[in-house]
Amino acid sequence: MDELLQHGLNALMLGGIYALLGIGLTLIFGIMRLVNFTHGELYAFGAYMMYMLVMLLGLNFFASLVLAVALGVLLGALLEITLLRKLRGTDIDTTMLVLIGGWIVLQNAEQLLWTGVAKSIDSPFPSAPLVIGPVSVAWIRLFVFGVAIVLIAASYALINHTKLGMAMRATFQDRDTAALMGIQIGTINTATFALGSGLAAAAGALLGPVFVAVPTMGDLAAMKAFAIVILGGLGNIVGATVGGFILALVEELGAAYISSGYRDAMGFLIIILILVFKPTGLFAQKERIG
Repeated sequence: MDELLQHGLNALMLGGIYALLGIGLTLIFGIMRLVNFTHGELYAFGAYMMYMLVMLLGLNFFASLVLAVALGVLLGALLEITLLRKLRGTDIDTTMLVLIGGWIVLQNAEQLLWTGVAKSIDSPFPSAPLVIGPVSVAWIRLFVFGVAIVLIAASYALINHTKLGMAMRATFQDRDTAALMGIQIGTINTATFALGSGLAAAAGALLGPVFVAVPTMGDLAAMKAFAIVILGGLGNIVGATVGGFILALVEELGAAYISSGYRDAMGFLIIILILVFKPTGLFAQKERIG
């Protein structure tokens, strides 16, 4: 039982990050109707920004976290303006090819700039874990989980309780009618892509100090984000959140009780099973953003 509690706690700590990745992708996927293949590289971008700000520039860890997320938002807006704005109205194949090209360019730029050597990022938290009865957890993981929950709640509040969020929901439900009602679809697209990118960068900035930063770290993160969107249903923020925690739990239990070598495979196995019995995802609804 103690071992099961420890694995459950580990899954809870990681689930918040998975949820951030899923929410960012489901917003872009739902509102803009495109598959963002650069999502994983924005995750890696967040980790490398933390490395640059903390390790190279010597800035405060917490200020660096805020800056890394802000830079992720700016990069997302820049990608939307330079790569996607002129492609509005074109076929989905063209847009997908452009985003795949963006993914390759970003990853190779990281390889060129930072080399393939893994970069570690120092944190101000003590190395000794917090022990609570039979379980223990690193202080940095507690911080990561807390920030992730705050960002998830903030994203939900933005979508459901602000004018920008109302415009996003309207665009998701009926793009043409939203445009007729005076909503600037181009602005909403840029804001959506920037928000989703910022959440991906936040996930990378939070996990970078827990693990290490490498140029290929975004590949697996992107696949997991797609898996979470499938689990939660298109355009469902609550579903993406729950899907992130489900994926983390399945991976943790699979690694513990089957084989650590199949950790990543276990999550995708459960997705295959879900798609067989409920192809729209666990929490999909006909119209949903929020």
